[in-house]
Amino acid sequence: MNSKLLVVLSGCLLLFFFAECQKGKASKATEKKVMKESKPRESKLSKATSQKVKQGTLKLLKKKDQVKPAIVSSQRSQSTSILTRMVAKGQFQKVVETLVLKAGQTLDLRCKGKAVKWRYPVYLEEDEERRLRIKNFERHSQLIVVNSTAADTGEYSCWSLQCLDSECRDGENRMGKTYIFFTDPQELFVPTEDYYEVIQLRTNHPTLLPCQVTNPLAKVTLHREFPPEKIAVNGIDISFDVKKGFTIHRPQPSLAGSLFCMANVNGLRQISTKYMLIYINYPSSVPKPTIRPSAASIQAGDNFNVTCTVFGEPEIVVDFTWEYPGQQIGRPPYVHERTDLVRRGGQVQQESESILYIDEARVVDAGLYTCVAENLQGTTRVSTRVRMLPATPAPKKAKAG
Repeated sequence: MNSKLLVVLSGCLLLFFFAECQKGKASKATEKKVMKESKPRESKLSKATSQKVKQGTLKLLKKKDQVKPAIVSSQRSQSTSILTRMVAKGQFQKVVETLVLKAGQTLDLRCKGKAVKWRYPVYLEEDEERRLRIKNFERHSQLIVVNSTAADTGEYSCWSLQCLDSECRDGENRMGKTYIFFTDPQELFVPTEDYYEVIQLRTNHPTLLPCQVTNPLAKVTLHREFPPEKIAVNGIDISFDVKKGFTIHRPQPSLAGSLFCMANVNGLRQISTKYMLIYINYPSSVPKPTIRPSAASIQAGDNFNVTCTVFGEPEIVVDFTWEYPGQQIGRPPYVHERTDLVRRGGQVQQESESILYIDEARVVDAGLYTCVAENLQGTTRVSTRVRMLPATPAPKKAKAG
């Protein structure tokens, strides 16, 4: 080989090795630089992450009370899972709060548990065709309604009994329920047997007009029969619930009379049973009578009376009855009653009073006198005791000398 060529090759090799060495140094320097820069960033990130974890832990501790309701709600959701519906042979679905079925469909519900009890619309209890069938098995119960009708619309619920030895009690956390609408284009309202239904419109209690619809999409309005007019429903004085009907929260005398509901679905209109509302000024509480005799001790042969008094709301009827010793011998009662409006404590109240008169008192008239006062809220009894003193002997007349 030529010596010049060898020199050139050796020079090239030296240059190649020198370049590789420089490249390796540069890569190591770059690696060190990257390591130096990455270390502080990692430390900063780790500190920030640890602070966030600590803050998150503190927030969880502060929200400890908010976690409990979530657990309770999950337990409640599990409790409703005991009720399922068969949608096809061998296929079951957990029931939801509201179901909509067509009239004529067969309803097949299953309730898990032992010693299961069912609750369903009253109409099915009185059904003579026996369309309702309940079968109890070892671990579940089955409720079947065949040839369903619009009248079967309502709430269906079940619960399992927890039995220990011979005692059984209702399982509070083992209950399922659903409201089922059985739609029928010919029956927009759940049918009833009565054409007219009398309902008391009480001043102290909300009044329900139970015009239940069979279709949750029905638009329902409230009307008066005479004179014909539509009654405003504002959700405060009167409200509507598709599962219950109209509720009158603030009864007024102007609402008394004949009312009915009207439902509209796809242009089809129907009216409900007519409700005859009778306004009653209902008392807020039972009567609180007081009783007093004209004298605590009476001499035989004297006349006396016992008075029973009730103060209450105006226009509230109070009925009085008496129980007294003379009833044992058939002594007829002589009673006088009156009612007046009086002002007491800056308010106008009604004073109702009953007075029992006893003429020519006898020994048998001594004893317990009881006044029974009654209004629409209830009855109250009060008593007092009357003592009988012997008659004072008449003074003897002096003999003439």
